[in-house]
Amino acid sequence: MKKLLFVIALLFAGFYYFSSKHSVTPSNESNTAQSQSQRPIQSPNNSDAVFANAFANRLSNLQVSGQGIVIKLLPDDNSGSRHQKFIVKLANGQTLLIAHNVDLAPRVSGLSKGDSVMFSGQYEWNANGGLLHWTHRDPDGSHPSGWLKHQGQTYQ
Repeated sequence: MKKLLFVIALLFAGFYYFSSKHSVTPSNESNTAQSQSQRPIQSPNNSDAVFANAFANRLSNLQVSGQGIVIKLLPDDNSGSRHQKFIVKLANGQTLLIAHNVDLAPRVSGLSKGDSVMFSGQYEWNANGGLLHWTHRDPDGSHPSGWLKHQGQTYQ
């Protein structure tokens, strides 16, 4: 029970830190109609609701944060920039493919099925629940930084 309360406290602290330090508005890459229908995350309590809304309305280019449980580890994508890939399940049951660029950020070490992962990045709609990328710092400084947190270690 203490571990659960600690994880919840860390989640709230992470969301508070991220929302106060970084912009959480959609990126400028989306089309105008899509941009008008997108909303930034307002609080940590609604993160699963944000993902559910983004999936239901086929929204993309949303800067989001959340937490999920690793349900599947996938082979790395080595075409172009290399990405570590895995699927997490959110508390609401929605799945999310995470594509973490290991050319720009360290690989998440020791990642296993069943592990809890906190994340921040850019959500893109797909028919399987969505994709999260930009889980790293932007070397050009033109995109909000993302991150992954696993077993107390931050990867960005």
